[in-house]
Amino acid sequence: MNIHTPEIDRKPSREEAEAALAVLRQWAGKATDAEIAAVDPAARALAGDGYPDLSRDYPAEFQVDAAYKDSLPDLQNGPASLIRGARTQIQHVGISNFRLPIRYRTRDAGEVLLETSVTGTVSLEAEKKGINMSRIMRSFYAHAERDFSFEVIEHALEDYKRDLESFDARIQMRFSFPVKVQSLRSGLSGWQYYDIALELVDRAGERLKIMHLDYVYSSTCPCSLELSEHARRMRGQLATPHSQRSVARISVVQQPGRCLWFEDLIALCRDAVPTETQVMVKREDEQAFAELNAANPIFVEDAARLFCAQLQSDPRIGDFRVVASHQESLHSHDAVSVLTSGPTFAQASLDPRLFGTLFHIG
Repeated sequence: MNIHTPEIDRKPSREEAEAALAVLRQWAGKATDAEIAAVDPAARALAGDGYPDLSRDYPAEFQVDAAYKDSLPDLQNGPASLIRGARTQIQHVGISNFRLPIRYRTRDAGEVLLETSVTGTVSLEAEKKGINMSRIMRSFYAHAERDFSFEVIEHALEDYKRDLESFDARIQMRFSFPVKVQSLRSGLSGWQYYDIALELVDRAGERLKIMHLDYVYSSTCPCSLELSEHARRMRGQLATPHSQRSVARISVVQQPGRCLWFEDLIALCRDAVPTETQVMVKREDEQAFAELNAANPIFVEDAARLFCAQLQSDPRIGDFRVVASHQESLHSHDAVSVLTSGPTFAQASLDPRLFGTLFHIG
């Protein structure tokens, strides 16, 4: 039977504990790891800061061999037991806005090197934890220096669809495409830049090639034009119709085996609505632009149908969508329209910020 004295049962004071810890640290500073472990493995944490003595120098000469690489943890590609949330398929997972230079062919047999923003995604099966996203980037770099536009997309998509063992995949490349355009009357010329995106969709083994183009134009309100002319004629009152910078996003599916140049789609838009915004302008060009607008007044509904008529007339184009936004100078809101042809772009819901993305910044 043990008999505890009151002194033994007493809780040590803070000062006594600090003194004992100081003695322990003094001893541990001169003891070996084995001696410390023999007393109590936990003594290392009490005696020191509890953190292992690690090297603080960057190992520039360290080489990774196959065995070391195999030992690295890979949680993203881990087993299904690591899945968090609902165990269900994800339609798109990947990367957005990684940039690299890509060469594009021009209609006149030339080529241009453009900074390109790439979005690449694949479908993810319900039983897979995740994907190795860097493979999407590596696939692009493997082809970007020797191929052009849709060819780059097709080769890269084939690579990472195979590497990531995915059944669906999508790649989109966005860039600003320069075209030299002539002024209306002065003979000057300047560079017009067109926001273009190329998209390749591989779904259930079927591939769609889609081109998106933002076309910027001036829209003069027909109602305002007539009212202005009425004021001049009836009351001798000077009045001007309102017009505004407008944007149409044209999205087209390219028919298999058909080549649709960027310049071709731009020309189709210009034929539909000729009041494209100008680059180089002298006084005679400004007057000509006013005359051109007066000859082509359009509501946003007119714009959608005019683009539609041109797209329908080109056999290289399958399904398409026209999204137009007239950014009103009369109202504090915009006038918008959406027109689709075929099942590719038909949808019941719209992105709440869709029309906000059609704001052109000069």
